[in-house]
Amino acid sequence: MKMRTCAVAGMFYPSDPSHLEQLLETFFSLAKPGTESPLGVVSPHAGYIYSGQVAACAFGAVPADFSGTFVIIGPSHRGYLTSVSSVPWETPLGVVDTDVEFINALGLEIDELSHRDEHSIEVQVPFIKYRLPRARIVPIMMGQQDLPTAERLADQLIAAIHQTKRDVRIVASSDFSHYVPEKKAQDDDLYAIEPLLTLDVKEFYRRVGERGVSACGYGPIAAMVMTCTKLGAKRAKLIRYATSGDVTGDTREVVGYAGIAVI
Repeated sequence: MKMRTCAVAGMFYPSDPSHLEQLLETFFSLAKPGTESPLGVVSPHAGYIYSGQVAACAFGAVPADFSGTFVIIGPSHRGYLTSVSSVPWETPLGVVDTDVEFINALGLEIDELSHRDEHSIEVQVPFIKYRLPRARIVPIMMGQQDLPTAERLADQLIAAIHQTKRDVRIVASSDFSHYVPEKKAQDDDLYAIEPLLTLDVKEFYRRVGERGVSACGYGPIAAMVMTCTKLGAKRAKLIRYATSGDVTGDTREVVGYAGIAVI
């Protein structure tokens, strides 16, 4: 496999380049740039009409001249094991190269087939291609999401950063509550997010378990936060929270989305 081709273009986001560019331009025009450059962000991965504005707020916090490496950690929705993709990734706006030296330094299994149909990483890549076109990516799909696995991945990321001396930003791809009434989604999600603001990953896991929060990428979030903490991050801030009900008007069953910056 020489390139990871688009699997969900035309479904999660427009496949037509001009339509996609227009949509991203609108999203970023409404996103306020941050005053501090984050080491990592949480960005949702639903269809762009639902979560694209929140994702743009997350990526908008990264300075537009960033030209280093984005490590994108997404959950596996099909039960695959943790692996990394090393081939270039196609988007309707052009190809995004992977950082092969960093990937080799990670020591994770390279498994292109597992990445072929997974949307959690793919939907992040056009945001990078559009706004930060000189950046390269490291696409990591996370299988098990328990705390020890997240800690191990954070250690591998830190080792690779030190070895390659790359300027890295880490993207944790996750939606929050799935298909619950809007009030419950808001209450549960903000309850789970609160300890992340002080980088307290153990309390984050505890609250997710306590409330049964159906966040699909809690492991990637934990790995991102722990890596950023080891890089010197001191806190996080919730940039934007929204639900699918904000778009559809249906508040009976919503999905929650959060844009979070770790600084």
